[in-house]
Amino acid sequence: MNFHLEFTPRQFATTIRHQQKLLMIGSCFTENIGTKLKQHKFDLLENPNGILFNPISIIKSVKSYISNKRYTEADLFYQNECWNSWEHHSRFSHPVKDACLLGINQSQQVAHDFIVAADWVFITVGSAFVYELYNHEVVANCHKVPTDKFQKRLLGIEEVITVFTAMVDELSAVNPGVKIIFTISPVRHLRDGFIENNLSKSALIQAVHTLTGASENIFYFPAYELVIDDLRDYRFYAEDMVHPNYAATNYVWEKFVNACIDEPTQKLMKEINIINAARNHKPFHPGSEQHKKFLQTNLEKINLLQKQYPYIDFREEIIYFQS
Repeated sequence: MNFHLEFTPRQFATTIRHQQKLLMIGSCFTENIGTKLKQHKFDLLENPNGILFNPISIIKSVKSYISNKRYTEADLFYQNECWNSWEHHSRFSHPVKDACLLGINQSQQVAHDFIVAADWVFITVGSAFVYELYNHEVVANCHKVPTDKFQKRLLGIEEVITVFTAMVDELSAVNPGVKIIFTISPVRHLRDGFIENNLSKSALIQAVHTLTGASENIFYFPAYELVIDDLRDYRFYAEDMVHPNYAATNYVWEKFVNACIDEPTQKLMKEINIINAARNHKPFHPGSEQHKKFLQTNLEKINLLQKQYPYIDFREEIIYFQS
């Protein structure tokens, strides 16, 4: 008897290669995939504003990168002994105002330079719920400010479609031909409630599928469906029963590679995996001739790969195996 119905996403008509640049924006699931892409030597920029969950904050961040927005003191507020930005994750918060602004604006400049040259923009949306201030400004992070300072609201499907369409148009205007991958985060936002989480996810799914049908440069990767409908078991969640665990993330990663990355790149990724495994190897006797030979053999492999693939940066690996 078959106790598992496997779901295999169709391969994209256009796939990702190492020569391309990827901008990753969105929820913590974006960072899970981004970490694996970085391990495989892809050229990517990950969450210049930090983790973002709702469509409005994601869209505001993209528009700020395009315009190369400069943040000022007026964009900050002081809370819990730190200066914070409503548009940024708390990793940008700092006790010193100037340090906070410096970190934000440096990230903005990097993001601006990257987005106008990016081949792919990977967006993972986590929730259709937004938190608004008294002036109806949607915040990306509440920074532990009391909840009575915000109005919580569920975005409508048409509202999400409208704002995402505007973002796509603005992005395409400065970077014609850029391709966008949308995903819905499989992280369950159960603090909103079981029913409310499903309402939120359904609004995002409906909106994103409307977008993917409107352009050949917009793609959908079913990370949400792979966890919720394919794996479909609490053993694939962390102890909080909300976040997918290591096994689930790896499963989705494998599906992502097969659907979104071209075959020659997949072969190269396997060679990079061998190098990564060698780098993670812990020798019993670091000074032995056997270990020196191990280092030299891997150094030769990397030098050969660097000659074959000059667009990939192997400098860290070369330095490690030379040591």
